Amino acid sequence: MHVREVAAAEIIGVVAGLCVEANRRLPPDLIEAFERAAKQEESPLGKEILAQLLDNARLAERESLPACQDCGVAVVFVEAGAEVCVTGGLLADAVNAGVRQGYTEGLLRKSVVASPLRRENTGDNTPAIIHLKHVPGDRMRVIVAPKGAGSENMSALAMLRPADGVEGIVRFVVTTVERAGASACPPLVIGVGIGGNFERCAMLAKEALLRPLGEPSPDADAAALEQRLLGAVNDTGIGPGGLGGRMTALAVHVETFPCHIASLPVAVNLNCHAHRHAEAVI
Repeated sequence: MHVREVAAAEIIGVVAGLCVEANRRLPPDLIEAFERAAKQEESPLGKEILAQLLDNARLAERESLPACQDCGVAVVFVEAGAEVCVTGGLLADAVNAGVRQGYTEGLLRKSVVASPLRRENTGDNTPAIIHLKHVPGDRMRVIVAPKGAGSENMSALAMLRPADGVEGIVRFVVTTVERAGASACPPLVIGVGIGGNFERCAMLAKEALLRPLGEPSPDADAAALEQRLLGAVNDTGIGPGGLGGRMTALAVHVETFPCHIASLPVAVNLNCHAHRHAEAVI
């Protein structure tokens, strides 16, 4: 079998660059979503908040500054081709070295504590949260998605009963958003994981945030649920900045996975208006 070698040093450089890019340049699909939301928003104050968010995003990119003061925990998704061999070091070590380099050279706020009990800052934003998936091919896709605490803290998971059904899922998602209120920094992008088990549905919700903004699920039932959830969330009236209005969320993405006959796990991963991520293929 053909094996393509990728040097750990190259991975370090790519991850470092993605950390900086993700924090300073919001994705084009998010900018477009802000612009659409500004046209649809009914509240004058909501319109003003959305205009400020657009100004903030453009200023951050122009001046090479972080779009949010919370530069987040570095969540790194790696899709490694089965025909790729990392040389000169371990993949996880290379990713962490890249995060260390990117957050230091980019003057990004370091937000990671070594122990959740003792609370000492590690000083370099490592360790990263690394999700590795093996895929066919000889390429490596790397996605860096910095995740701030405001929205992450307001995310939630529930082990519903199968009898709760779709109605129970909708209630749980909307209740989670209402409980978050302004604390999650709306307008939100909402990832919903349904199925699997306790840990798998949480991963589904996180992965759902990576889909291009507003792109519907290829599953017809999931796509219909996404539209229903987006409408229900925007009917809460929380609005941009939590100051009232229609645009509480820009998108709801649903991912599903088979589950036990007696289970209905549901996870809601909220992402704030700084819906940051950047990717590269090595």
